[in-house]
Amino acid sequence: MVKLFAVALGGSVGAATRYLVSTWAAERFGSDFPYGTLVVNVVGCFIIGAFLVLVTERAIVNPYWRLIVAVGFLGGLTTFSSFGYETLKLIEDSQLQWAAYNVMANLFLGFLATWLGMTAARAI
Repeated sequence: MVKLFAVALGGSVGAATRYLVSTWAAERFGSDFPYGTLVVNVVGCFIIGAFLVLVTERAIVNPYWRLIVAVGFLGGLTTFSSFGYETLKLIEDSQLQWAAYNVMANLFLGFLATWLGMTAARAI
């Protein structure tokens, strides 16, 4: 039950963070492109890369932190289900160029951010 609470705690903070970032991005950049989803996916990839390197290679931490951060918070924050829906919606709306940009940007920047997070954590 404690493990479930740890995941739920992290997930609720991650989901609230996703909502705030998505709202901010839509207000800042407009809603023609799913900028909020892109931002949380890239940031989430960076965090998971850095965090898991730190807790598996650099420091001994309570295993509940992995549940709170990697499973809960990042599970609530990152939005690949939203990514899938928004990309297909762009395709349905005949916005093929925006759909392709969305896929390429999320994949490239996500992998890049994960690598940067891992590299940064290993440099500490």
